Amino acid sequence: MRKALPVVVAMGVSASGKSTIGKALAERLDYPFEEGDDLHPQANIAKMRSGHPLDDADRAPWLDRVADWIGRQYRSGEGGVVSCSSLKRRYRDRLRQADPILAFVFPDPDRETLRKRLERRKHHFMPPSLLDSQLDALERPAPDERALRLSGTAPIDEDVDEICEWLAR
Repeated sequence: MRKALPVVVAMGVSASGKSTIGKALAERLDYPFEEGDDLHPQANIAKMRSGHPLDDADRAPWLDRVADWIGRQYRSGEGGVVSCSSLKRRYRDRLRQADPILAFVFPDPDRETLRKRLERRKHHFMPPSLLDSQLDALERPAPDERALRLSGTAPIDEDVDEICEWLAR
């Protein structure tokens, strides 16, 4: 039996680069990529678009959808990459229930970089006004979690190289 390929969550606050890094990593590894934002219930998108942060109850059905995708990829043994903010440890714990060897990559740029990226975005439901609520909710991964912190400002190819080396360990 061949070894199952890893499922990787590109995590972090909005505009951290998780989708960009996740897509590039999936392409490099020839894995499927799932945009976690696409799994949000419409009510969550409407709430964020109107400038209101999500709470734990709002995030629960979304995390279930993300976990379902992760679980399918884990059981298939085909690997995969999904973007999902995974701001709190309990959210990451919920995702790990779907895959006990789940890996997280965490681009973590500074607040000013995040603010500038959010202000440049077009056609995204997450307004810059919600940045502080996301940073307040963020619980950076602990040393006992399988997570790789990235600066979030390096060239994408360098980040993907670093992630691939880390996954190979």
